[in-house]
Amino acid sequence: MHVASRLSRRLAIPLLLLLHSLLLAGCAAYPLGLDETPAALDTRRLDAVTYTPQNWPEPLQADVYLPATADDAELRPAALVVHGGGWQRRERADMDAIAERLAQRGYVAVNIDYRFAPTYRFPAQLHDLQQAMHWISDQAERLRIDTDRIIGVGYSSGAHLISLLGVMHADNPLDSPYGGPETRLAGVLAGGTPTDLLRFDDGRLLTDFIGGTQAEYPARYRQASPLLQLGDSAPPFFLFHGNLDGLVPIEQADVFHAALDARGIPNTLYRLTLRGHYTTFLTAGPAIEAGLDFLDHQLAPPPITAKSASGIMAPSPNR
Repeated sequence: MHVASRLSRRLAIPLLLLLHSLLLAGCAAYPLGLDETPAALDTRRLDAVTYTPQNWPEPLQADVYLPATADDAELRPAALVVHGGGWQRRERADMDAIAERLAQRGYVAVNIDYRFAPTYRFPAQLHDLQQAMHWISDQAERLRIDTDRIIGVGYSSGAHLISLLGVMHADNPLDSPYGGPETRLAGVLAGGTPTDLLRFDDGRLLTDFIGGTQAEYPARYRQASPLLQLGDSAPPFFLFHGNLDGLVPIEQADVFHAALDARGIPNTLYRLTLRGHYTTFLTAGPAIEAGLDFLDHQLAPPPITAKSASGIMAPSPNR
């Protein structure tokens, strides 16, 4: 048995390296597997825009992707885009392909950096996202943004932060002092999402992020868990997750999906077969497209009926 186990490990390493090289080769030609359907709009980008006020602990920047549409009179949806990296590494450039695709589909995509643990502990990162939402609201007229159609898009720890922002409401202590109505999301597209931090062991990434162990800070772990902060006012969620994810087990998506269902919140869980945490991100294109289709449908205005056209407000469809 020991010989077989050693042989399996020896075979697994080159197979994983081969798979990794194939995925990287594929991503070099087709970033994240994103294609050009539906029809892509031309885009333009505003680089390294500072979205934080002067008194913020650190100046933080975003790249803003804009659909270069001929008719700038029409208001457009927007997306706050947040990268992963265990709350303490990586950069917004990781999400460039996704932000570009959002702009191709008509969104103003604001792809941000945020403060890292352990220098800054939770909830500093949530405060950064809230500040980004205030910036988007302040720039809405200039960028032709419909503030009722702002979604959040993230992966891994970025998905955790965007999901936590998505479940915020006025009665949540985390909504103060930087939250408020302008920070509410109309929908969330999240992949590889840690939704319940209490289900993880006390690993370094979490203790660096929270500031200690679950035994030391149980309330803080609950506060930082989207599942445990979920209320009835949460927006529609599109979740995607690899079924072989060993870093963030798919159970994290399953329990959140069930909780959303229990509250009657529109949601979808898109499962990627034979994918781990990193391979899900590298091949996320079809999931991103499906997620945007879902959210476009959820955010679409109700159809105009004869009554509403004549000045009588028609009831909204039960979505």
